[in-house]
Amino acid sequence: MDPGSRSPAAPTSRRDGPEVLGLSQEEVAARTAAGAVNTVPAAGRSVVQILRANVLTRFNAILGALFAVVLVVGPLQDALFGIVLAVNTLIGIAQEIRAKWTLDHLALLTAPHAHAIRDGERGDVPVGAVVVDDVLELEPGDQIIADGTILEAERLEVDESLLSGESRPVPKAPGDGVLSGSAVLAGHGMMRVDRVGAEAFAQRLEQEARRFDLVRSELRNGINRILRVISWLMVPLGALLVTSQVVRSGQALNGAVRGSVAGIGAMVPEGLVLLTTVAFAVGAVRLAQRRVLVQELAAIEGLARVDTLCIDKTGTLTEPGLHLHEIVSVGGAPTQDAVGAMAAEDRAPNATMRAARAVKAPAGWDLVRVSTFSSQRKWSAMEFADQGTWVIGAPEVVMPALEPRYARAVKAIAAAGHRVLLVARSFEHLTPDVLPSRLECAGWAVYEERLRPDARQTIDYLRAQGIRVLVLSGDDPGTVATVARAVGIPGADRPFHAASLPADPTALGEAIEDVSVIGRVQPHQKRDVVRALQDRGRVVAMTGDGVNDIPALKAADLGIAMGTGSPAARAVGRVVLLDSAFAVVPQILAEGRRVIANIQRVARLFVTKTVYATTLALVVGVAAVPYPFYPRHLTLVSSLTIGIPGFFLALAPGAPRAQSDFVQRVLRLAGPAGVVAAVSTLAAYLVARYPLGAHGLASRTAATGVLVVVGLAVLVVVSRPLTLWRVLVVAAMAAGAVLAWVVPLGRDLFGLEAPPVTATVASAAIAAGAVLVLAVAVAVSGPDRARPPRRR
Repeated sequence: MDPGSRSPAAPTSRRDGPEVLGLSQEEVAARTAAGAVNTVPAAGRSVVQILRANVLTRFNAILGALFAVVLVVGPLQDALFGIVLAVNTLIGIAQEIRAKWTLDHLALLTAPHAHAIRDGERGDVPVGAVVVDDVLELEPGDQIIADGTILEAERLEVDESLLSGESRPVPKAPGDGVLSGSAVLAGHGMMRVDRVGAEAFAQRLEQEARRFDLVRSELRNGINRILRVISWLMVPLGALLVTSQVVRSGQALNGAVRGSVAGIGAMVPEGLVLLTTVAFAVGAVRLAQRRVLVQELAAIEGLARVDTLCIDKTGTLTEPGLHLHEIVSVGGAPTQDAVGAMAAEDRAPNATMRAARAVKAPAGWDLVRVSTFSSQRKWSAMEFADQGTWVIGAPEVVMPALEPRYARAVKAIAAAGHRVLLVARSFEHLTPDVLPSRLECAGWAVYEERLRPDARQTIDYLRAQGIRVLVLSGDDPGTVATVARAVGIPGADRPFHAASLPADPTALGEAIEDVSVIGRVQPHQKRDVVRALQDRGRVVAMTGDGVNDIPALKAADLGIAMGTGSPAARAVGRVVLLDSAFAVVPQILAEGRRVIANIQRVARLFVTKTVYATTLALVVGVAAVPYPFYPRHLTLVSSLTIGIPGFFLALAPGAPRAQSDFVQRVLRLAGPAGVVAAVSTLAAYLVARYPLGAHGLASRTAATGVLVVVGLAVLVVVSRPLTLWRVLVVAAMAAGAVLAWVVPLGRDLFGLEAPPVTATVASAAIAAGAVLVLAVAVAVSGPDRARPPRRR
């Protein structure tokens, strides 16, 4: 069925008609039992999927096979990496399941409900409880959750942009079809559900509405690139290493196999994906504790990279809700009665009409016809018998040529920070969706909004973090500018009217480069502004709460929906602020930055290990010398210099805004550090083994000592800035290495044997030289510098 189709001849079902009584409870139960129910797929991964994703991985299979080989050739100490692998996997599973339970609980608070008519009474039912033939009432902001047919429509307008990409509202009449994924923009109506569950578009379009653009996820793509390269390198290098150790090195088979296992296993960055998942999961749980629902863990990356925040005025800088301040009448018109009558007759009132219900509705005002409010038109109108047609809306839209004295008065009120709606009267009959041509100004309604007490503090924080704030509002530019100035947004004294925005994307980007306040913005213009900012290299977050915000929320790199907003807006937001508190935005941005910066730190550690392992495998394979480590030695080194400190670094607090070029930033340190580690450890092993006569475990102990020193030096570099707790972590790892050597059980467990004094002195000198070379390499590469933003 075409979503925009209509049947003009279809009769309108009235409230007293039999269909509007809806289904009985017995009929609902029968349809549910028959499976004609709107089954909704669970959001996110199931527990089984989490278990599968953490256990059945390529690298787990490789390490599991190596573990089995070591169990056969022994000794068991060389199989310690298998225990570490199991513990890591269990930690990853536990953290992700914990995050899932937390997010599922919060998702229940934002889950959409349908307004179903059953047994002649309206009630809210979960989306998953809707059945075929249910009658649903439709109001502005509702998301249409199943396919159906319109039964009754009063100026009903639907947003079908999620279906067709067309942002213009689509009017609906009785007999028209509607599809899931649409949202009600204006008016009121009822629909009969025709298709649910797998037979409807609901599941596919719901997933589309919630889909996050992973193509832009530099972190995910970067890690996948690293893992892909490692996977390709492991095949030839592993074959080369096994051949050199078993066939060419002259070792006994047992030692050759153990060396091969150590070399291949060391190339696997087994903890990189684990700690990335843990960091995301813990970040989501931390945000949940602040009443912030992250609808997809990958959205946390968006939090870290945001440099531009587009916000609305109402409900963001100001407290939710409007308060009617006064109604001004001119020319003796019954303006107050008109506003009271319109508010009383509006079946789907917006915020201004709800506030206007504070005015008592007059008697004797009989409604004839209605044009409901639309964010596209920015006005609504009603015709009353013997009272004429009354219009209320944006002054410059309702009466562009307003009499100068009235225009000055309205402008002065708007400049004081109040919202002003013009009230006009005409004695023409109302043609739906058409503004009457002969209008007379009858006065205006003045609304006031209260600033959020924490708005200025929040804006100050965002400015201090280098985040640009752009206010996009449907209100008068002067009103918006006054509020923006009050909270300290720079450039608020130069508001921009959306009517002056160019349509060309390039020109639009240039026009808004130095603008911080844009008023009278229409929904499609919000989306265009977001895209223009992205074209200029900006990473854009958009806050929104209404159906008119959906195009911009979906276009933004990060859509932030308000918990008190419409169900449709919550469905497309990547992040939902359950308490609609703008003050929590700095916290969620800081959490995203923390997570991404920590993942970058951890990635540097693991990739350093992979670089030195692949370098060693290549050199040892070509030279056909024994591999300088057994698996137990690398278990000790990896645990003390990567695994344990990496876990702490993955959860560390505080970080600057995440920068681009993830892979380059990781390799800038990991590349030279890995080569230095490989060269120095192999040098220590060969010097101790051949010229100085340290054989067996003694030469491998010399190499292990050098690798521990270089690994700790890399850990120091990665941990910068060195706060007290980070210094303590590094010191604890160094102490652990000393204990492994001093305690007899540690020496036996990890296969450590004291090399000769000359070999020990030579190893110490090699380690010192390696640390010096590493320091020079770090100094030459310099601190991380952000590349200029790339146009997209």
